[in-house]
Amino acid sequence: MERPLTTPAPASAEGARAYLDLLAREASALEFEGPILQARAAGADAATLEELEQAKVAALKVRAMLRRRARREAELSALFDTAGDLAGLRDLDAVLEAIVHRARQLLGTDIAYMTLNDPERGDTYMRVTDGSISADFRRLRLAMGAGLGGLVAQTGTPYNTADYFADPRFRHTTTIDGAVQEEGLVAILGVPLRLGPQVIGVLFAANRSARPFAQEEVALLCSLAAHAAVAIDTARLLQETRAALAELSGANAVISAHSQAIERAADAHDRMTGLVLRGGGVEDVAAVVTEVLGGRLTVLDDEGRPLVGEARELDAGVFDAAQSSRALGRTVKRGDAYVASVDVGAAPLCTLVLRTDRPVSDTDQRILERAALVTALLLLFRRSVAEAEGRVRGELLDDLVSRPELRGLRDRARRLGVDLDAPHVLVVARHDGQRERAAFWASSQATLAHGLAAARGDEVVLLLPGDRPGALARRVATELTASLGRPATAGAAP
Repeated sequence: MERPLTTPAPASAEGARAYLDLLAREASALEFEGPILQARAAGADAATLEELEQAKVAALKVRAMLRRRARREAELSALFDTAGDLAGLRDLDAVLEAIVHRARQLLGTDIAYMTLNDPERGDTYMRVTDGSISADFRRLRLAMGAGLGGLVAQTGTPYNTADYFADPRFRHTTTIDGAVQEEGLVAILGVPLRLGPQVIGVLFAANRSARPFAQEEVALLCSLAAHAAVAIDTARLLQETRAALAELSGANAVISAHSQAIERAADAHDRMTGLVLRGGGVEDVAAVVTEVLGGRLTVLDDEGRPLVGEARELDAGVFDAAQSSRALGRTVKRGDAYVASVDVGAAPLCTLVLRTDRPVSDTDQRILERAALVTALLLLFRRSVAEAEGRVRGELLDDLVSRPELRGLRDRARRLGVDLDAPHVLVVARHDGQRERAAFWASSQATLAHGLAAARGDEVVLLLPGDRPGALARRVATELTASLGRPATAGAAP
């Protein structure tokens, strides 16, 4: 018997278009209830309302993903802007004020400020504020170990509190509490300004109402603090150069060479920053380093695998030097190798190894360190994009497995480059608890093969094109074992 012809519900189609319009004009989350309310008022049936509800949920997910991506892009843009300020550094006060202002904007706090340590008096004093309303607060000095800021300055460890006055971890004093109370601060986050192993000050973001600080906000403020420390260090180098010019008028050749090295470092930093802003990759940054410094450069990922260069250039001493570099925050020399390594959350992110037959000056080592920082930012950005795509693919795979009758699955798959009409094999691989690394590997494999992947506990699930379950299961088990460095097992079904 032939099925009766049906036509799509106009209300549903109009609602879908309405959600696209809401996404296009970046409407608030509350406005996404509008199409459902309008359809209900127009007398739409239950099926149409259910479709609209599903479209609303999907649109809100897209909206949340776009907002997260926009926030991440804003954070990276601010870090790149700060790097550009450092490359053209002329006025230390202006750069520090810009960093504090950006910290306040990006974290969305009521106030941001910076203190610097005073070695002569053994305390720390207010250097720059943005959003402050209290004169006493702007003149505040903190004893080492006193208050949240004094504790950060003394220990070199980030601290934050959602309610400062109710937090017993900090040594409260009348002077500090009075100034903080006059400013009206409640929630405070402080991170150290480091020059190598030395803490030279603290960068703060604070709110006049209770609020927790997420780990991403702590990491972002740490990145801005690293830029501020570089600005202070660069300003110190420039001041030393000017003093040398005044005191050693007979050493023109040495001073000229030093100035050229600083300009070369600024030029290299400008070029690397420009590459990133134009969409360049790790290979492009490596090319700038080798062009400026010469020698042979190897770039390693968080597992010590080469992204640029060859593994035969490496030895055990290089990996020990990378660990020392992360601990010191500086380039470490081992034989003819200069090693600069960057970590995030105490975990290695990337390492640059430069081998050269000639000595590398301190200024040129700073170029290598800044190249490592730019490379780390690129890898973090790639990781965030990969994680976002992995979530989208994982959600589609969940819907295919748990709700295959759901409408729109083929359209969603087609947008991800997945042809659901072609033969596919479902592969389930079990690992030994390395969830994050296994999930990243599975997402990458699914993207390359035009398939789907999702992580579930100690397992990853992949939907891959093909019609040979046994061969695919063996390949997945072998490659996942190689990636994790530990045994993994897999089973598959068509």
